[in-house]
Amino acid sequence: MPTISVGRDRLFEAIGRIYTKEEFEDLCFKFGIELDDETTEKAIIRKEHHLGDEDISEEEEVIYKIEVPANRCDLLCLEGLAQALRIFNGTDPIPTYGLSRIEKSTMLKMHVKPETAKIRPYVVCAVLRGITFDEARYNSFIDLQDRLHQNICRRRTLVAIGTHDLDTIEGPFTYEALPPEEISFVPLKETKKFRADELMEKYKSDLKLKKFLHIIENSPIFPVLYDFNRTVLSLPPIINGAHSAITLKTKNVFIECTATDRTKASIVLNTMVTMFSIYSERKFKAEPVEVIYPNGESYIYPDLSLYRMSVPLSYINGIVGVNLSAREVTNLLNKMQLHVEHSESKEKEALLTVSAPPTRSDILHACDVAEDVAIAYGYNEIQKIRIPCLKPQTLNEFSFLLRMEMAMVGYTEVSPFVLCSYKENTSMLKRYDDKTRAIIGNPRSAEFEMPRTRLMTGLLKVVRHNKDHPKPIKIFEIGDVVVLDETKDVGTSNRRRLAALYCGSTSGFELIHGVVDRIMEVNAIPLVSPGDENGYYVQPSNEPEFLPKRQATIVYQGKKIGCFGIVHPEVLENFGIPDPCSCLDLDVESLLLYGAAD
Repeated sequence: MPTISVGRDRLFEAIGRIYTKEEFEDLCFKFGIELDDETTEKAIIRKEHHLGDEDISEEEEVIYKIEVPANRCDLLCLEGLAQALRIFNGTDPIPTYGLSRIEKSTMLKMHVKPETAKIRPYVVCAVLRGITFDEARYNSFIDLQDRLHQNICRRRTLVAIGTHDLDTIEGPFTYEALPPEEISFVPLKETKKFRADELMEKYKSDLKLKKFLHIIENSPIFPVLYDFNRTVLSLPPIINGAHSAITLKTKNVFIECTATDRTKASIVLNTMVTMFSIYSERKFKAEPVEVIYPNGESYIYPDLSLYRMSVPLSYINGIVGVNLSAREVTNLLNKMQLHVEHSESKEKEALLTVSAPPTRSDILHACDVAEDVAIAYGYNEIQKIRIPCLKPQTLNEFSFLLRMEMAMVGYTEVSPFVLCSYKENTSMLKRYDDKTRAIIGNPRSAEFEMPRTRLMTGLLKVVRHNKDHPKPIKIFEIGDVVVLDETKDVGTSNRRRLAALYCGSTSGFELIHGVVDRIMEVNAIPLVSPGDENGYYVQPSNEPEFLPKRQATIVYQGKKIGCFGIVHPEVLENFGIPDPCSCLDLDVESLLLYGAAD
């Protein structure tokens, strides 16, 4: 979940009450957020430089680090957090957001050129008039943009925010896409003009901006926003122009969001507007901007209308596990910033018409409403009941017993990610033609490209991140891998496997062999001669991830169910592990399938 840093004293002043740390932790818990840490700016700097901790002095400003839900964009700044807590405490009513009433003919306009469809097709805009900044508000305004960029904007790939001093520019505005050599302007924090292609080279050494260059640098055209006088407002999603930079003296703010996703852009714009309209001359009001597309379609932004849905009272009571009246549910939802009206269905069932303000973009379904009721009611207040259940699956019971046995022989269970990169699952294990793999169609990052087909990858990554841990390292995992399966409607199936790894100054091959023998012993599977199907035996194998002639296949009832051996030095080098390792990989389901766990 995202973590925001806010000054404790400013937060308490905005909430309207001073809390002890314990009282504020309790409030956070009730509201569904968490106070993660109490620190200071100096302590943060000391931590970044790996210096020792010091006691917090009375002169230092105390900073609270608070974890908020990833879908609550309105909680990413002090203004939104304080407002939400005041409403939750019953101090403030739910604000009513709206647009300033101005004639459409006098409304600021943004004209979109057709070329933008090839790179970043959408733009949304709004104006905050008569805003009053001080240093703290200004910093919060900038911080909110950064947090939105990191979260819902997906590091500016979906949405990029630009904010400008409206008094330094003149409408109407145009959103265009031009070759980089045709774009020239003075970027933020600079004093001379650069062409857009020159900026790409310049920012390759900028620690903050270089991570956004890939979004447009290989495109033949770059998106750019101009005002009426052809002054560049911004080169999204990279940098704003210096001409329209926001300062503490800024009174009128023009906000534009360019995007590849119109819905996300609207949510981001609404968040910026609603959070800081509190400082506007007309509180909770924003001035609309008309966006006109090449096909003649036009849209008025921001859209601050309420999102309405009907939710049966019985659904809320059933999913939460309470028996509340419509009035009680209404009061609880009001604490969570949701308006409620009562009605009845044709079947005389109580219906609640719930209206979500533009700050609550996370309300999409009736279950979201039920979740807010549960939060406001208090999870600890919900009566605990025993679910009429359900006998555990045999595979899960068997897996639990295996975990107990592995723990008793001195191995520690780990839980790596199910997803991994293609390279980690193949070439880093000296495997180059893995035809059993499934892949993620649109992976978020190169680190999570596919579901794993073997558990060994995860164990090696755990050792890599803990290579300074005292040796030996003895870890195991019992989990699912994903393999292609044409007999399934989804084309894949899960297989439950057990993997164990020993890492120390010696190979530990005999210890891994001992783990195999122990697993078979507790399952009453005898060791037999090769070819005998009444038990298990081991025979030489040739798996690429293991050292040749230092590995074996486990055969049970004539079927190969696993392998173990000394991990190949090249594999260890690929994962950055300096010590020898031995590993076991065993198909748990095969033991059940062939009757071992009866």
